[in-house]
Amino acid sequence: MSTESGFYSTIDYTVDGHDTQREFVAAFAEIQERWVRVHPGYRSARFHVSADRSRVCNIVHWASEADFRHFVETSDTVIRAVGPGPQPLDA
Repeated sequence: MSTESGFYSTIDYTVDGHDTQREFVAAFAEIQERWVRVHPGYRSARFHVSADRSRVCNIVHWASEADFRHFVETSDTVIRAVGPGPQPLDA
């Protein structure tokens, strides 16, 4: 990970195996690309998967904590406007 200054938000997800890890990373990478990266202060996002296939960690780099907080406070207005993003397909 970069040693650049800024603020890092971390979200740790529990998943049920390798396939779910892959699907999860793909879906959230698309959300990052389409939705999160356009927010002021967004710098990058990284996904880490556990070797035991039970977890995915998403680390997002922001220019500042204020930029992250602004995203948290305003991001759901985008969801209401454009929809919730990728959804699983019915089998």
